[in-house]
Amino acid sequence: MSTPRFKIIYIRLRACCTGWRQGRDMKKREGFSPIAYLLMTLAVLLTLIFCVCAGSVSVPVKDTVTLIWKAIIGAELPDTAYKSIILNVRLPRVICVGFVGASLSICGAAMQGLLRNPLADGSTLGVSSGASIGAILAIAFGVSIPGFEEGGPMLMAIVFAFLALMIILALAYRLDYSLSTNTIILIGVIFTMFAGSIISLMVTFAGDQVKTIMFWTMGSLSGSSYTNAITIGAAFAICAAVLLSFSRELNAFAIGEDNARNIGVNVRRVKLIVLVAISALIGVSVSIGGTIGFVGLVIPHMTRIITGPNHRRLLPASIFAGAVFLMLADLLSRVILSPLELPIGVVTSFVGSITFVYIFYSSRRGRG
Repeated sequence: MSTPRFKIIYIRLRACCTGWRQGRDMKKREGFSPIAYLLMTLAVLLTLIFCVCAGSVSVPVKDTVTLIWKAIIGAELPDTAYKSIILNVRLPRVICVGFVGASLSICGAAMQGLLRNPLADGSTLGVSSGASIGAILAIAFGVSIPGFEEGGPMLMAIVFAFLALMIILALAYRLDYSLSTNTIILIGVIFTMFAGSIISLMVTFAGDQVKTIMFWTMGSLSGSSYTNAITIGAAFAICAAVLLSFSRELNAFAIGEDNARNIGVNVRRVKLIVLVAISALIGVSVSIGGTIGFVGLVIPHMTRIITGPNHRRLLPASIFAGAVFLMLADLLSRVILSPLELPIGVVTSFVGSITFVYIFYSSRRGRG
């Protein structure tokens, strides 16, 4: 007995609707919806306003929002006692802190995906250590660029970050032509220890600059300017766009380099581009904020628990989470011992180490 025509049409329509729903759900799983991006952006903006308001001198939210809005639209600013504190001190600092946190976090997430190692971040390759050497040399010997006071340490940090990357990749290439992840991590750890000894040597002979260098090596964004904010913002926009464009390739690395190569991923090309983008972004971040640990290590872990391992979701979420985390950590460093100020690296290391131990313990207990 033949199937009625209307039943065949019904079955086909139902199959089409089912396929459309599956495709829509798959697309949702691949990336965030616009509403999710809107909520994350709102969380960052609210955190920024809160961190600008709070401090040794509390500023009302209404006055803060009014000053910032009028400064953005170019209107005449009200003559209040808070104007200098908000616009000249706190706002550029908090903006820089947010960009540095976002930069370190996305670099850590990309590095962990690229190397398939949960303990990997930008510092694992020794890029942070190389940038630190360059910035400390600029501070110790007074290297500067005419008309751009912070240009000396920034330029030296970027140059030495690239040099560190080239040295590590060259050594890894000599030992392993395929540039395997284990080889890169091993060379990176060795270079980090070597760079640490050089930094200690430079601090010994720094003379009057010892206090400045030691405070900077623990991380500090005090005295940040709008020039710093524009610089780190431009570097973040370029490098983060590059890293986000390789989300699918980073997902392929999760199943192994050989499998990624078999499905058409140019493994060596992707590695080089991602590592260069990471080194450039970390170099700029270190030159502005000093050495800030655990952000690129812990934040991607915490974010991955919520979003899962898909880098199309993990990388954007890490950006927002890193910015919020570091802004709150900077606020804590400003108020916990007010009027004294703690280096932000002390706060991130304290919070990050405890959080990382908890995450590691929870994951091991879950496996057991």
